Formats: sequence, structure tokens, C-alpha cells
Amino acid sequence: MIADPSEVGELIERYYRNNALLVSQILEETKKEESVKQAEEETLTTEQLAGDILAGDMDEGRIKQLVDLILRNAYKERASDIHFECYEKEFRVRFRIDGILHDRESPGPSLRAPVLTRLKLMAGMDLAEKRIPQDGRIALRIEGKTLDFRVSALPSIHGESIVLRLLETASVMRGLEEIGFLPENVRTFNELIRKPNGIILLTGPTGSGKTTTLYSAISLLNTVDTKIITVENPVEYQIEGVNQMQVNDEIGLTFAQGLRTILRQAPDVILVGEIRDKETAEIAVTAALTGHLVFSTLHTNDAPGATTRLIEMGVAPYMVCSSLQAVIAQRLVRRVCKECREFYPATPVEITEFGKDPDLFRDVMLVRGRGCDYCSHTGYRGRTAIHEIMIMTDEIRDMVMARRPSEVIKVLAREQGMRTLREDGWEKVRLGITTSTEVLRITQGDVA
Repeated sequence: MIADPSEVGELIERYYRNNALLVSQILEETKKEESVKQAEEETLTTEQLAGDILAGDMDEGRIKQLVDLILRNAYKERASDIHFECYEKEFRVRFRIDGILHDRESPGPSLRAPVLTRLKLMAGMDLAEKRIPQDGRIALRIEGKTLDFRVSALPSIHGESIVLRLLETASVMRGLEEIGFLPENVRTFNELIRKPNGIILLTGPTGSGKTTTLYSAISLLNTVDTKIITVENPVEYQIEGVNQMQVNDEIGLTFAQGLRTILRQAPDVILVGEIRDKETAEIAVTAALTGHLVFSTLHTNDAPGATTRLIEMGVAPYMVCSSLQAVIAQRLVRRVCKECREFYPATPVEITEFGKDPDLFRDVMLVRGRGCDYCSHTGYRGRTAIHEIMIMTDEIRDMVMARRPSEVIKVLAREQGMRTLREDGWEKVRLGITTSTEVLRITQGDVA
């Protein structure tokens, strides 16, 4: 029968795991070679040993193959980040999969230097510089796809720590439903992004999927009659038909300077990677008030907190009220594994933690994952987003003008229909998308 190539590849990987075996074989062979070499080096003088290293005694081809296989395995396991960490007696490799770090078979400490050198070489970094942080990028072709890895090198007391962030363009070109927006939120979001002007802010911690949501919005608006310009640090994904500018603080090209220049280009839609200071905030507000639709991100715990954060930055309350259209808070939760999911009756404690009446939901069936090979025995595979969308109504604007605390604004927003992160998570729990444990873990600071 006809099957999708990706499904066939996934099954081959699940049952054979050839690359993982290759990595193990390479490491085993390298360890054997090193043990022999170590015995030989014990009789060498310092000068002779230094000469051997400079002569390239380490097998460069083997190191290159090992690094490539680690990157390929990370992609096959859907890792978002690869961590190479140096400790006193250990060289550790970890993959972040669905937001959780997992140990993977690591090269020995003696392979630390050649592996890190290979990564820095691939990323175009200065090999001699180990005292200051460096950034770079790696382009690698895997299974017919060109993948980008954003690379960050950080000096530590036992050597450099290198983290690779996997950037796959296909992951940001998703529909709103794929991201995790419920039907009601899809309608709301579509209305918001088609406003003629104003600011739409996304809030959440690093790694909460804000970039994916913003790029999905930009993709929906990316038509021949709309001029879209972005200013980012760095440009993570390149989108056809969108003018993208990368911030460079070393030459004075800051978010504020880039945004000020963008306004002279007569755009319809502007995306500012992050509002991090008063100057950027004020220029973004001015752009919104002069007929532009502005998207940006801000680091706050919830949607109502964005208004007070802008005022604390130094933006006048009346300008916040006039320019801000909506704030969307977002978090990522793990999806229940579709292969080993099972239903069970909700307990009164679970229902109470979501702020619901146990008597009204006593017959609700929830889901959890037992753990299987498909999900690496975690019970989860993949992630989805939960959202909190606060629309700026006249009543909320009055509260912002009066500088009321974000907690008071949140109470009013909920009265006007805003669903909190935990409440949105509860809806996804009831739909069997995720577990109550996962939502409660991610929304610990949220009000039930």
C-alpha cells in the first residue's frame, strides 16, 4: 500500500535506529583507539606530545562523521536544541525534546576539544577565541531538507559550552489551528491581525513559541499588496516576500534605530523582534498611531501585565491606551502520545486545581500516556500552545489610564470573556490533547 515517506522513515528509525548504532560504534572505536594512544602517550615527552597534536594525529574524518551524526540524530528525534557541555571530568551531550532535556550518549572528555573545534569551524566562529561568547550558524542538509542551526558558544571554567538551536522553516509556516489556537481564538486572532493599525503584543518566556505565532500571522498577511518589514535579532527564519533586517549592536544598528529607519520605507505591517527599552517602545507606539500594524514581543508572565510593563518602561499611559489593540500570552505544553494514550476519570483534586466544581465535572474523562517506544516512554510526543488573549476594551483602557495594577485589570478582562492560560489549558485537557499534570506544571503561577 502507498505510505507517506515521512511515516516510512519514522518507522525505520523507530525499529532500526541505524544512526544511533553508528554513533555508538564510532564512539566505541574511538575509545579503543584512545586507550592505545593513551598508553603510548605515557612514554612521550611534553614536546613530542605537542608535536603529535599539531601534526593532526586525531582522525579529522572520524570527528566530522561523529558530529554530523549527532546533529542528524537530533533532527530525527525532533530536538529543538542540542547542548554540548564541558565539566571537569565529563563532556555531556543533551537534546531538548518537547521542552525537556534528555541525556544522549556522549563522547569521552578527550574528544571535547576536537568536537567543539569542529562545531565552531562549521559555525564560522573564531577557533582561537575561547574567552568571550560567540554566535554563528550552521547549514546542514538532512533527508533532502536544508536545516539551519543557530549556534551559541559560551566560555565556562572547564571549556566552552555550545548550544545549537534547530531552525526549520516548515515549523513556522503553520496554520493557527496547528499552533494550538482553539476555533474561538482563531476567529479572534484573524480579526486582530487584519486591523489597519495598532500594536499586537505576544508575551511569554524564551522558547514559548512566540516567533512561530508571529511568523504565522505574517504569513497570513504576506500578499502582493502588503509591504511587510521586520527588524529582528537575529533573523531566525527567512520568508519570501518579507523584508527582514537583522539588528547589529556592534555597528549601532539597534532595534530602535532599525525601527526608525523602517518607518521611512512606507510599510503596512512591521514586526519588531522584541520591545526591550523605552526608545523602542515609544517608536513602536508612534508607528502604530501613524497607521501601521505592529507586531512585537514582550517578557511578562501574563497578558494584562504587558500594559503595566510598557508604562514602567516610560511610555505614557495615554499612548499605551491609544496604540495597543491586544496582548496574547502564550506557553507550550506537551501533547499526549497518540500511540499509548489512555482515558481515566478525572479526580476531584484535578478538577479543583483548575478552579472548577468537581460535582459539575465528575463524569469527565481525561487522558494520559502510558509510555511506549513511539514517545520514548515519556507519554508525550510533540507540543501545542495554550493562549490568553486580552482585547483592549474601553473599560480596560480606562484602567490603564488610571494606572491600575495588572491583577485588577486581569479580573476585569476575565469578566469580559478573557480565558486565562490555565483555563485555555483546561479546554485542551478536556479535548484529550494534553494532560492536566502538564498544564498545571506550565501554569503554576496562574490563577485558577
